[in-house]
Amino acid sequence: MSYLLAKDTVNGAEGKIVITMDGQVYEVACMKNIRTDADIQTEDMRVIGTRKIQGKASGAKLTGSGNIYYGSNLFTDMVLQYINTGIMPQFDIQITNNDPTTTIGSQAMGYYGCQLTGKIPLSILNDEEAMLNYDFNFTYNNVARLQSF
Repeated sequence: MSYLLAKDTVNGAEGKIVITMDGQVYEVACMKNIRTDADIQTEDMRVIGTRKIQGKASGAKLTGSGNIYYGSNLFTDMVLQYINTGIMPQFDIQITNNDPTTTIGSQAMGYYGCQLTGKIPLSILNDEEAMLNYDFNFTYNNVARLQSF
């Protein structure tokens, strides 16, 4: 019988995040977490002769979210560029899971044509927080598996 061994579960803190924008590569060491999702969109289909409603895939909405410690100017600079020029920068993200304690190896995924969405704080002060951080959201246009477990 085959099953997953506890030693082969991936530690969520083992890996790295790299953002590429305008030819510049930034290894982002100040993120608490990041997650990308493909939300499969479907359309309902009804036909005469059955009460069943069938679903047909009609697209995929590609989004991501994360939390970053306050102190990096990367996202703030993107927002300021948009405010000052009307051009929202696009960037690429590479996320690598690499837990050296497992036997399954590492996985790297590339996300292309990323763009920030939602709220990005420009300044934060909070007397109840010892480590300031904030949530961020983004969309992306394409994805590729660069290395498989």
